[in-house]
Amino acid sequence: MTRDELYKKIWNSANSWRGTIDGYDTRVYVLTTLFYRYISEHLTKVINDEALKDGLKDWDYAQLKDEEINDEQAQGIIDDYGFFLKPSQLFENVFKSAEVDEENFNIRINDAIKTLEDSNRSHNDGEDIVGLFEGYDVNSIKLGSTVTERNRTLKKIFNEVASWPLDSFSDNKDDIFGEAYMFLISTYAANAGKSGGEFFTPAEVSTLVAKLGLVNKEKVESVYDPTCGSGSLLLKPIKILGKDNVGELYGQDKNLTTYNLCRMNMWLHGISPEKFHIKHGDTLIDPKFDPEDNNYKFDLIVSNPPYSIKWEGKKNPLLINDIRYSPAGVLAPSSKADWAFVMHSLSHLKNDGTGVFIMFPGALYRSGDEAKIRKYLIDKNFIDAVIQLPENLFFGTSISTCILVLKKNKNTNDFVFIDASKEFVKVTKDNQLSDQNIENILKLYTDRKNIDHLVTVASLEDLKNKDYNLSVNAYVTKEDTKEKIDIKKLNAELKEIVARQDELRKKIDEIILELEGE
Repeated sequence: MTRDELYKKIWNSANSWRGTIDGYDTRVYVLTTLFYRYISEHLTKVINDEALKDGLKDWDYAQLKDEEINDEQAQGIIDDYGFFLKPSQLFENVFKSAEVDEENFNIRINDAIKTLEDSNRSHNDGEDIVGLFEGYDVNSIKLGSTVTERNRTLKKIFNEVASWPLDSFSDNKDDIFGEAYMFLISTYAANAGKSGGEFFTPAEVSTLVAKLGLVNKEKVESVYDPTCGSGSLLLKPIKILGKDNVGELYGQDKNLTTYNLCRMNMWLHGISPEKFHIKHGDTLIDPKFDPEDNNYKFDLIVSNPPYSIKWEGKKNPLLINDIRYSPAGVLAPSSKADWAFVMHSLSHLKNDGTGVFIMFPGALYRSGDEAKIRKYLIDKNFIDAVIQLPENLFFGTSISTCILVLKKNKNTNDFVFIDASKEFVKVTKDNQLSDQNIENILKLYTDRKNIDHLVTVASLEDLKNKDYNLSVNAYVTKEDTKEKIDIKKLNAELKEIVARQDELRKKIDEIILELEGE
């Protein structure tokens, strides 16, 4: 079975009960069941590996009886791995139990979840796992009107997730579990339309954003996403540099569901709990990482913040004195929070760090307080580049977006504007960035050379003369693709046509005279 065949099987089975459960709820049950399978198999593997080191070749944690694990051993597992499940509570054993006792299937699932969360809570206040099963209600009427119907639906979900042959694709289970999870999230996002963009940035866009932030970097100690969604963008630097070259991951999201999706994503990609710090809350008014604490200054910040959403702004008199926003002297408008996210992120950026943001185009040219914030960022030489992306790259919307690159310690005083609106390939009705498109954009960025209709390297005076407008089209002129008209040639052709008409009219008049003479 190829990976494409695996993904097709996963999506077909994930869709097989959509008539029973609504689309949104399907996503929650499928992804959480996949997480439960992963966490069970992960725990079994690490315990078995330790047993093998001790010479126990045929020993298998999943085959033990619960009473064979005493309290001291259970606590040791919690201390070592951050959570605990009894052998009977592992995914495979809970699933098998449904064959002989379907009536109590939901109870056994709930018991396993409780053990998992309680053990993690005792380890580190539950930061890693507690709450991940929010919305995974095994007694919900959405699964069926009776307990019997609900258990049958749950059994079907377990059966499908258990049937995915994830073990056969990699020696490292984390890789394939993570890939399967990302495939499901991206496919759910694509099918969710506009709302899908709220929790998932398309993979190729994430790659471009991360690579722009990693130029000339082989290693980063910390990565932060203030609007992390499901974590796809936050994980991308690891995909590019490898786990050993990326330190700790930090993220925050206001939406409880996507916050949990992100934490699951970390687990399923094999990120150890000590290396990821994902928080729930409104980043703009309730930041969970203190910008005045040097421990929360980051090498790389990547973000696809929600476009032009409302926030408290001037309605909250305390915010103008907030260390994150006060340097600009004004707050982003209450109706448009775009620059609030940028200012927040800037306060967390290390002096030699890079911030890369996906921006709504309007934020780059609107007047008023937004223009004042742009002026502050430009005068301080924090803006490094603005890149116009093609339209129709994101789920559920055809709008074109831009990438904004920020640096606190630039080694130049210029600003690069790149028109990459034609860098895409057509995939069905959508546009996508190919690997070559991404490399082309990166080269334009790193070369920093003027190219007609593609790149303009502007000075501070250029930006001042444009009233601090950061729109790419204010600096890069579109190529005139209209056919050029040769006026002299056209006039000559018209003269020939007129002369020919006169000649024909003369001949017609002669013929008419001859006919009248007869």
